[in-house]
Amino acid sequence: MTISKKFFALTPLCALLAAGSAHATNGMLMEGYGPISTGLGGASQAFDHGTAAMAQNPATLALGTTETRLDIALGFLGPKVTASVPGMPEAPSGGTAYTMPAIGYTARSGALTYGVGMFAQGGMGTEYSANTFMAMGSGDAVRSELSVGNVIIPLAYQVNSNVTVGATVDYMWSGLDLQMAATPMQLGGMVTGATGQLGGAIGAGALNTATWARVNFTDTDKFTGAAKATGWGAKFGATFKVSQDTTLGASFRFKSALDDMKTGSSSASMTANPGAAKTVTFMDAGQITVINFQMPSVLAFGGSWQVQPNLMLVADIKSIGWAEVMKGFKMRYDSAGMGGSVSFELPQNWKDQTVLNLGLAWKTSEQLTIRAGLNLADNPIPDATVNPLFPATVKNHATLGFGYQASKTGELNAALTVAPSISVNSGSGVTIAHGQTNMQLMYTHRF
Repeated sequence: MTISKKFFALTPLCALLAAGSAHATNGMLMEGYGPISTGLGGASQAFDHGTAAMAQNPATLALGTTETRLDIALGFLGPKVTASVPGMPEAPSGGTAYTMPAIGYTARSGALTYGVGMFAQGGMGTEYSANTFMAMGSGDAVRSELSVGNVIIPLAYQVNSNVTVGATVDYMWSGLDLQMAATPMQLGGMVTGATGQLGGAIGAGALNTATWARVNFTDTDKFTGAAKATGWGAKFGATFKVSQDTTLGASFRFKSALDDMKTGSSSASMTANPGAAKTVTFMDAGQITVINFQMPSVLAFGGSWQVQPNLMLVADIKSIGWAEVMKGFKMRYDSAGMGGSVSFELPQNWKDQTVLNLGLAWKTSEQLTIRAGLNLADNPIPDATVNPLFPATVKNHATLGFGYQASKTGELNAALTVAPSISVNSGSGVTIAHGQTNMQLMYTHRF
């Protein structure tokens, strides 16, 4: 099979593997993409770390060898989240194990490197059982699952022996499931507008006697959300070899251009249970539209230093533009039953986030490389607006990894990330603790 035929054969495979929510750890972004970068604390800007470069600085693809490369990876994410309020049993999130496949392919023709890949870009989510305080006595589970992925087409070009440049076009998709319970007062505080018969019913106080109210939209697919959207993204980058041993790199990822996420016309519901009644007495089916949810821009700078033939040090610094895209989750519910709509917003008010990535790679033999790193970040979510359904509050990570050259054509890489649990107190009086233990595995085959 020729290189071009391999390339087009892999493109639909990437789409078929478009799966997995990333319960990410730099806000909603992964701490690292691929086990080589992740083992080095997520640093990625100025050295060759395989096809995962297309998810970060695509210019580093041109730093690799001239061989055609196929990376097949699997990530395992293990978040541990608990929510608690005084006087009530702690509510542990049941979302503790998630898997994410990824694949990348690159080939080289002269100074040009091209390819295709699929990577989960980010997301977050939790799952609280029906018997916890999070369910507000509604008798149903409370959960969220937000996922964003992309199929990436990269191009990288070696301008000369010291300079490489690269860019990507990203076809993106997003999905959201949400099963949320609240008191009518809490839900009413989120409402920003209402129309029609549904708006009239809410405005007339039809829910004033309710003990709880719910907004629900979810599907049974582990790899998609009930509310879905597609769109586009792009990034560009460059590297510059300062000396024989030192390389600098930089990249910029544009804010995404995703459509509004939408459910089916009657796939969402609003329900409530007034007073002492034990049955649902308010129920309506309709459509949810999540308005203008986007992933942020990312500006990154980094460097690598080959201290000795068997020792490399790397460091990056990133600025993630959460403030522009995470002011709040804006949604509109359009009733398919009584007619009318309700607009509401879950305030977030995230801050921009700075992330420092530090790592070292020690080549102990021709076959084995050991990696270690730190991923140091601030928490982008203000305590006043953090929500137990979206607790992307993890800050610092310690990483370990290794690479093993099994043969001339085959290589194994793995990484382990531990993010110590941190606790925050939300504006609603809920204490949220969040930590993670994650793994990535990858097999590389060169042609």
